[in-house]
Amino acid sequence: MPNDPNSSGSQADPFATNPYAPTLNVAEPELVVPDEVEVYRRKYLSHEASIKSIGALYMLGALFLIPIGIGQTVSGLANGNPAFLSSDEAITGLCLLSIGVLQGFVAFGLRRLQSWARVATAAISVLGVIGGLIGGLIGALISGYILYLVLCKKGQVVFSEEYKRIVEQTPHIQYRTSIIIWIFVGLLLLLVFLGLGATLFVI
Repeated sequence: MPNDPNSSGSQADPFATNPYAPTLNVAEPELVVPDEVEVYRRKYLSHEASIKSIGALYMLGALFLIPIGIGQTVSGLANGNPAFLSSDEAITGLCLLSIGVLQGFVAFGLRRLQSWARVATAAISVLGVIGGLIGGLIGALISGYILYLVLCKKGQVVFSEEYKRIVEQTPHIQYRTSIIIWIFVGLLLLLVFLGLGATLFVI
């Protein structure tokens, strides 16, 4: 009967969805990372860690060179020489300051895997190899290894735009600083302290 309240025509559908009903599911869905992306990131993670550690190494060098450069430049002014820019001390100070600022700038780019930082690092490493061959083998070895890291095939991948997008998709994957870089940091600190000691001895 059409007026029967129990008929199928008037019975509410228990599976019907009310668009105005409140919902408890207010959280955003979690980001699902495909296994292939994680595998690809982990394949180059060690190389990424080494490159970012170079940035830390450059930043450490900048923290040493910038104060020394400023100190030598100010020392030229304090001596009362109006032509302090023509003095050896002032020129050396400005060179150290410039190198320190450059290393700090490149370190910033390396930590963010910027392609321009790869080119700048290669140029600095070439100069380091040349200077190391003249002044000492340790510096040449360090610069040569850094040159390899940025110019090899894995280095090219790590600095690519595709890899940076993969890094953004896998923030839960963290890198660890390479043990080789820690060794280089120790050697750099040793060289810096030896240089400072020699400077103080001469003074």
